[in-house]
This record gives sequence, structure tokens and C-alpha cells, in this order.
Amino acid sequence: MKKLIHLVAGLALTSSGLIANTVYAELSYNVGWASEYYFRGVLQKNSSGSAGIDWNDESGFYIGSWAADVGDGLELDGYFGYGIETDSGFSASVGFTGYYYTGEFDDTYEEVNFNFGYGPLSLEYSVGEWEGFGNESDYTFLGLTFTAENGIYGTYGTFGDDSDGNYIEIGWGTTISDIDFGIAGIFSSDELSDQLDSQGRADESEAIVFTIGKTF
Repeated sequence: MKKLIHLVAGLALTSSGLIANTVYAELSYNVGWASEYYFRGVLQKNSSGSAGIDWNDESGFYIGSWAADVGDGLELDGYFGYGIETDSGFSASVGFTGYYYTGEFDDTYEEVNFNFGYGPLSLEYSVGEWEGFGNESDYTFLGLTFTAENGIYGTYGTFGDDSDGNYIEIGWGTTISDIDFGIAGIFSSDELSDQLDSQGRADESEAIVFTIGKTF
């Protein structure tokens, strides 16, 4: 894992040499709210606000940060990477993401992300390490998403290595007067669920999530 992180960091430093000669760059900010904050099929918090900042340039280099309320403090994410897109519509990127927490809600996750896309399909494969409050473990995540032109999308995600579980997310998003609205149904396996059956055992979960956000 650490070798992969160093590899991506080296790629980012190499790419940064292009920044000084790049005229076209974009800085954006975002704020949002979710009725339930789910990430990869796992409930993080009911009613969560968030905000972020992103910078990218024409060469394909990007860097950003995002924060969300998780009840016991904040989740603070940082990420950077490099991506390309061809005239035929194929896209690919490699990057690093770190998930950090100000409270005791969870412990640090750090991962290398590989993303590929063509037309309505996109594929994510991430290799990560969780610090686990002193009990480190490795994980992988594979996610396949189909997005239609009308804003309807579907995602299937699954974990591997030291982690297990999968989920399906089906949703729809639209923009009205520069404000983004979304609704999604999330169906998670018992490994990812926070719900219990009548016997007190982990059970599959279902949730309907509403989101609203704006990018500046």
C-alpha cells in the first residue's frame, strides 16, 4: 500500500511541473446536505452537512478537500491525482484519497484510486489501508456505475481483501436554478448494515436518501 501511495505522490509531483506553465485552471467550492450520509453502502450519519474545495487544471492534475459532519467531530478528506480523457470519450485517472477524523467516530483510511470510464459506464478500483485504532487491515473496493443522460444512475459496489460486503445504489439527480437535487435508494448487505433483525443479528438494510447541494 505505501509503495502505491509513493507512486501516486511521485506522479502528482511530476504533473505539478506542468502547473506553472498552465494558464487555464479552475477553482470551485461546494456545499451540501444529505438526509442520511451513506458512503459505499455504509451509513455514516443521519442529516449531515458538508463542504469542499477543488482545484484542477487543463493538464489533468487535480487536488481537493472535503469535510462532512459525522456526529462525533468531522470527517476530513484530502485527495489528488491525474486524469486523461480522449476524443473518443474514454477517460482514466489515478489518485490518492485520505479519510481523516477529528473525533472518535472512525480511524484513518488511505487508498489509491484507479478510475476508468467510457460512455455511460465508469469503473472504480481502490486499494486501501485502515488504521483500525491500532489494528490495521487492508481492503479493496470495486464499483461499477451506469449513468443515463436523464440523470438516472445505478451503482454496484463490493469490498474485498480483509473487508466484505456489497451494495446497490439506484438514484436520480437534476439541477434546478444552479442547485443540485438528488434522491437515491441504497440496499446494503448485512456486512455493511447498521440494522439488526429480531434475533439481534446484522441484517440487510434499505434506505431512501435525499440530497441538495451547490457548486460555486
